[in-house]
Amino acid sequence: MPGKIVIEGLLLGALLVGFCALGIRRGAVNMVFLYHVDVQGRCIQNGLITREQISRNRRLFKGLGIPVYFAFVLVSVYAVNGARGFWPGFWQSFAILSIVNLIDRLGIDAWWVGHTKAWVIPGTEDLRPYIDRKDKLGKWLIGTVGFAILSAALSGIMALIL
Repeated sequence: MPGKIVIEGLLLGALLVGFCALGIRRGAVNMVFLYHVDVQGRCIQNGLITREQISRNRRLFKGLGIPVYFAFVLVSVYAVNGARGFWPGFWQSFAILSIVNLIDRLGIDAWWVGHTKAWVIPGTEDLRPYIDRKDKLGKWLIGTVGFAILSAALSGIMALIL
């Protein structure tokens, strides 16, 4: 079972990488909603994107991503792995989401955004790093605590349904 959960976490992480790759396929400016407000402002000032486009891209990314995440976790844990009850659902959900958190923090934020040119937006290079120390700490905290709360909520709901 632990091996299956690791694979599920890696698959969901690959899906996140795919969403990000799709988002920056025509330039990282299309994912500027993930950056600081000052970077967004510079992009608007330089005519690279409008505030409305930033809002639309944010809604699209979250509107597609969040339901897919929920569905993937629920199908993996309850349909594929056959979890029943709160604790089996909680630990499996939290494990899958924790693997995604690692992929996001280490693979995407630290390496892809921090050490490649794929996420650089021309005219904003002086505002790098796009993800500073404070952001990193906040993302680790939100990822860890937030995914624990999300796992508990999903597991609680599923325990009542099943």
